[in-house]
Amino acid sequence: MKKWLLLVSALLLTGVVQAGQFKTIKDAEIHYVVFNSTFMTPQVARSYGLKRNEFIATVNVSVLDRASAGKPALQVGIKGEAKNLIGQTKTLEFREIKEGDAIYYLAQFPIVNEELYKFTIDVDAGNKGRGPISFSQKLYVEQ
Repeated sequence: MKKWLLLVSALLLTGVVQAGQFKTIKDAEIHYVVFNSTFMTPQVARSYGLKRNEFIATVNVSVLDRASAGKPALQVGIKGEAKNLIGQTKTLEFREIKEGDAIYYLAQFPIVNEELYKFTIDVDAGNKGRGPISFSQKLYVEQ
């Protein structure tokens, strides 16, 4: 968990994570962030078996139970896609990462500099909520 906390802290300090990047479906609070994989340290990337280079983005999704005290993490079904402006679609294949009480869903995909992607992520949290969330983000190749 310390490795992931270091990653999240680094993202907050660099301004990659924007306040309020979450959507609510029923009792499921879905937090999401997309960032260039170079924001991870080599050690963090290795420990999670992730690729790390300037042409790969990482999508991180976590889902919390708003109806329970302390908003515990929820284990969910998740799938998604990223589509650029000319309609090229990249399927997001999420991997579940558990660290203590935390659950993260990570997917990676190749990017082109300054390309805008529309993300559609389907979350199935059972009776807590299910449905798609959508958002757009311009991604940059780190140079």
